[in-house]
Amino acid sequence: MAGKKYKLMRSKFLLPVSDKIGRSERIKDGYVLTEKNLIKETGRYTEETGERIIRDYGGDLQIIGCEKEVNFTLCDIKKLRGVIMPGFVKAHGHDHESPIIGVAKDEPLTEWLDHAVNLFTGFMNEERNILEKKFGKSPNYITYIKARLDDIYYGITSSMVHHCNHNKYRVGEIVEANLKAGTKMIVAVGAQDRNYDERILDTPGVSVKRMDEYINRFAGTEKTWIIPGPDQDFSNGPEQLKALKKWARDHNTLIHMHSSEEPNTTRWFRETYGHTPVEYLQSIDFLDKNTILAHQVNCTERDLEILRDTGTKIVHNPLANTIIGSGMPPVIKMMDMGIPVVIATDGSGSADNQNMLGAAKLASQYQKALHQNASLLPAQKLLEMITIEPAKFLRLNTGSLEEGKDADFIFLDLTVPNMTPTREDNLIENLIWASNGNEVKYVIANGEILMYNGKFTTLNEDEVKDEVYELSDMFAAYKKTAKEIKGTGAHK
Repeated sequence: MAGKKYKLMRSKFLLPVSDKIGRSERIKDGYVLTEKNLIKETGRYTEETGERIIRDYGGDLQIIGCEKEVNFTLCDIKKLRGVIMPGFVKAHGHDHESPIIGVAKDEPLTEWLDHAVNLFTGFMNEERNILEKKFGKSPNYITYIKARLDDIYYGITSSMVHHCNHNKYRVGEIVEANLKAGTKMIVAVGAQDRNYDERILDTPGVSVKRMDEYINRFAGTEKTWIIPGPDQDFSNGPEQLKALKKWARDHNTLIHMHSSEEPNTTRWFRETYGHTPVEYLQSIDFLDKNTILAHQVNCTERDLEILRDTGTKIVHNPLANTIIGSGMPPVIKMMDMGIPVVIATDGSGSADNQNMLGAAKLASQYQKALHQNASLLPAQKLLEMITIEPAKFLRLNTGSLEEGKDADFIFLDLTVPNMTPTREDNLIENLIWASNGNEVKYVIANGEILMYNGKFTTLNEDEVKDEVYELSDMFAAYKKTAKEIKGTGAHK
């Protein structure tokens, strides 16, 4: 049924999460009709709707969940026992970390980076010839395509990937992986010019030249956009950040970086440079509504005022922040002050999975317990913080279901034990509080089916997993004799 112009899906429930229809609208017996890569119509299903769709589009129609290709009747438009909703939009993550899941746990951020991320990077670089010969491809591509598998598995159809450190030299491979998978991706290309591994330090001129080369190389590439992504506050000096911010303004792009993620490093930064990371960024005119900061865990009152006044956007990553012991940002205060905040997962190595529903759940649990207030971050708000709100952060035509939006939606099975009983009145609440995150059975992105009834369609699941297993085993052997790396800047 490949190549059908129109696709129709009907389910027991539909959540548009739409400003046009109503963010809190819960539709019983809903449907989505797509035309190529866009949503043509969506809403409550009736027999009249079904008859019209078959009459008008039946010759070039695919009914998702029905194996027939022609001569449709109303009986073929089956009501699947689940919910259709927007695909999740992940506003911060890393696509190179799958092979290091579970490595160097119970350590703070800087130690984890050295004992997991940087060690793995050293393995990939030092053993590159051996790895390429064994796999017949770049080992980086293996990690990137596994990350695409992870995202699709959890219903993520759009993401912003922070492609830091040595990965900034490997943008070609991540673009290739994204195109293969069929997802949407913004690639934030990393940069450092101080307090880091000397092998990857840049000058502002080199960083800007790299951005020029990448944007020219990938201009017009479908479903993929390139923006600057300087790594950390402490690893980028003022001239570097000013140059990259100017590039972003000249090209009308977003700019993305980590900020104030780990308490010891943030304290060291203030002692060393005389101001907080946020004060530093404000002093060089880096912060505005097109700046997106990941984490921003450690904040002063003045930091929050600056973030509010500049319109800077924050991506909260509760899974990674808790596992690495970095702490949690003052999310409720940020939101009360009008600072835009959304929820994401971070990379697989630090968060250990890409379960967006799990990340949303943890974000709320922490704040409810911290403030002893059960009404904070209710399910409806959490759903918006992983769909429509991050889509707005990233300037993407997605995150909600309505006519003219990109055809990005997912279907979750509601018949599994943990989601039973799910009714109209507890639908969103069950998605947040009762789901495991792996109830996703269908994933449609840009009108293309990426997962059909639990089976990947654009990726060979077994091949991807087998190659990551082999890569991981080789890394485990490498670790036994590898020298310890210390290149992440602040070790205080």
